[in-house]
Amino acid sequence: MNNKLGGMKYRHLFFDLDHTLWDFEANSRQTLEELYQQLDLESKGVDDFDRFHKNYLIHNDKLWDRYRNGYIKVDELRWKRMWLTLLDFKIGNEELSRKMGSLFLDLLPTRKLLFPHTVEILEWLGRKNYQLHLITNGFEKTQHSKLKNSGLDKYFRQVITSEGSNSLKPHKEIFDYAFQKTGAGKEESIMIGDSIEVDIQGAINAGIDQVYVNHLNIGTSLMPTYTVYSLKELENIF
Repeated sequence: MNNKLGGMKYRHLFFDLDHTLWDFEANSRQTLEELYQQLDLESKGVDDFDRFHKNYLIHNDKLWDRYRNGYIKVDELRWKRMWLTLLDFKIGNEELSRKMGSLFLDLLPTRKLLFPHTVEILEWLGRKNYQLHLITNGFEKTQHSKLKNSGLDKYFRQVITSEGSNSLKPHKEIFDYAFQKTGAGKEESIMIGDSIEVDIQGAINAGIDQVYVNHLNIGTSLMPTYTVYSLKELENIF
């Protein structure tokens, strides 16, 4: 359902950050490549960077899932994704894993790769006087650092993180916190994000409309209010 009907009714646009505007995959790969060189992981037994990167993504996803569901704490997520990836190469080095976890978090937020049309669409929405905010499952310091380094911070009035709100998408509580912080009413709010399970389901749980930013053209059984395949297409809705 891509039409201009919705444009006038919305006032508060809540964006997701990672994988929606800020190209997490590309930035993450760039950062891991730097660590690979800096820590000379090849000499330690990591003989194939592509495999290392692919395995890291799998472990990271699984651990984030466990973190979202309350099974592990954040510190464990940060170093265990490195630990499990190194284990795939028969390297059982906790000290190295913790060092990598820490360096990764220092370097990642300095990256600047964005999805196509990110700045253009935020400028366009700003000119039309929409109030733009972020709701992100991330850490305060990390997410603010990403926004500042990529030049996106100036577009958003409020940045709601899972750490700051003490809740995570898709839970309703993070959205309630966002409405309270921004003064937004549900009927004038819409969530824009790339994840069906986290952003779209979260917005449904919170009782607001949704735009599914389907960068990867993935099929879904859930019917979001709107679906776009590039950020440029948001102009058709707003």
